[in-house]
Amino acid sequence: MSQELVLGFLPLVDACLPILAHEHGFAEEAGVKLRLVKDMSWATVLDRLLYGHSDAAHMVAPLAIAATLGRGRPAQPLSVPFVLGLNGNAITMRPEIARRVRPENTLGAAAHVGAELRKIADERRAGGDRLRFGVVHRYSSHNYMLRYWLAGCGIRPDHDVEITTVPPPFCADALRAGEVDGICVGEPWNSVAVEQGAGEIVLATAQIWRRGVEKVLALKESVLEEKLDAVRLLIRALCKAAAHFVDPVNWDANAAILARAEYLDGSAELIRRAISDRLLLSQDGALVHYPDFMFQYREAANFPWVSQAEWLYTQMVRWDGTPFDADEARRAARVFRPDIYRSALMGTGEPLPGASSKVEGSLMQRTAVSTQQGEMVLEPNRFFDGVAFDPAHLEDYLKRLP
Repeated sequence: MSQELVLGFLPLVDACLPILAHEHGFAEEAGVKLRLVKDMSWATVLDRLLYGHSDAAHMVAPLAIAATLGRGRPAQPLSVPFVLGLNGNAITMRPEIARRVRPENTLGAAAHVGAELRKIADERRAGGDRLRFGVVHRYSSHNYMLRYWLAGCGIRPDHDVEITTVPPPFCADALRAGEVDGICVGEPWNSVAVEQGAGEIVLATAQIWRRGVEKVLALKESVLEEKLDAVRLLIRALCKAAAHFVDPVNWDANAAILARAEYLDGSAELIRRAISDRLLLSQDGALVHYPDFMFQYREAANFPWVSQAEWLYTQMVRWDGTPFDADEARRAARVFRPDIYRSALMGTGEPLPGASSKVEGSLMQRTAVSTQQGEMVLEPNRFFDGVAFDPAHLEDYLKRLP
């Protein structure tokens, strides 16, 4: 008899793996019955998880760490045994700003776009106003990627520009209403803003960090322990869904499923664009192909690297303005659970890395790496500024950041 897991999600393309694991029967075949519950904000997804209304959640990775450390609410330890995907977000700005900062109908280099944006930010601030950006949650990779990029281009977040929170389904509306000048959000909401003429896409977050961690499968630590067998079965089902999702043969069918009212309730055409790494940057432009815009499989994309959790912790310290705390850093690192991922997939055809941590942003070319199981080649994973993150030296890394 299948074990049931209730899983919360937001209407985003990167909620695809649990949705497709359910719809294509991968979960049922593995011995897990999934009941999916749609919410409209990350705050609600987290509340539902913490108060026991769901067993697991599609979640922005930093939020799992923030909840564990008690940032903004009483601490409740969460665990992340699986990464649902890397990148898949974009930065979209009002058309008059977008046309000043990037080349026509193409994605500009992150450093160049940032340099042009700095001129506009300086103009606005000199006039007694500031640019305002919307991100989906204070503790989101969107917030940290945006801030990392701005700061690296000489734009001081919270000083030269404002950053506010807008739930993903309302990001295009906020841009159209003039409440924000730019948004950093996942698909399909950038494309919705473009279709409405409210904004134009200027950067993919993969240009800021080529293999940046994005959404994760999160559970309360106590629930993970209680339902460990079911979670391991779910991980196997999610891997099958990931392989199915990235196969071009399945793009049309999967876009149609995700577009349904109970999931994204949106355009299958826009969803298919994101799945196939194609973006319409402006309403009157042509589709632009940006390889690996979304990254749901291959190169251990689903593996919860401890070093990714540690990088997120450094950004939390940096932008919350709190001192570095070695004990907090250890607790943050323990949120990501490569041990559970390994135990779920040992004996399957899925490659398993030989290590659980790595120097993030250090690869400049395709590199074969040692494995516990199978074979694995990792592709370049650089940050746009060329600064690598060595998890063995967290404090030194923080001191180097602008």
